[in-house]
Amino acid sequence: MDVTPRPAPPEVPARRGSGGRGPLMALALVALLAAVGFLLVKQVGSASLYFYNADEAVAKRSQLGDRRFRIQGTYEGTATDVAADTIRFAIVFGGEKVVIEHTGSEPALFQPGTAVVCEGRWSPDGRVFESDRIEVKHSEEYKAENPDRVDPAAP
Repeated sequence: MDVTPRPAPPEVPARRGSGGRGPLMALALVALLAAVGFLLVKQVGSASLYFYNADEAVAKRSQLGDRRFRIQGTYEGTATDVAADTIRFAIVFGGEKVVIEHTGSEPALFQPGTAVVCEGRWSPDGRVFESDRIEVKHSEEYKAENPDRVDPAAP
């Protein structure tokens, strides 16, 4: 067995132009992680938006203040135009009636007697729920009730 020391390997010359890449890559990685974190917080925030029936929202009106939440009830009566893109209507649930002032477009199936979920907040005086999004509950009976309006190849 030979135990004589071996010669040291030749030194590898340093690469040129790599001096600024390390900090730049670290900064890019931090920016990417911050963007991903922001998107996750945004998604979780919208998914955790509180949902109240109209009677619950009225009971908690002072606690809710101007925080954003969803309110659910049955659309009652008819909507009246307040401004160019704003309508006013009422929803009812659990014996409580809530006046909704909605700004924006209305869903196609928005009609009296349907269950709706409105997203928004109480007005500063607390008398009206200011909505900017309406979701309408609908049945899946359209295809059965109107077979001539649906493509037979539709799923």
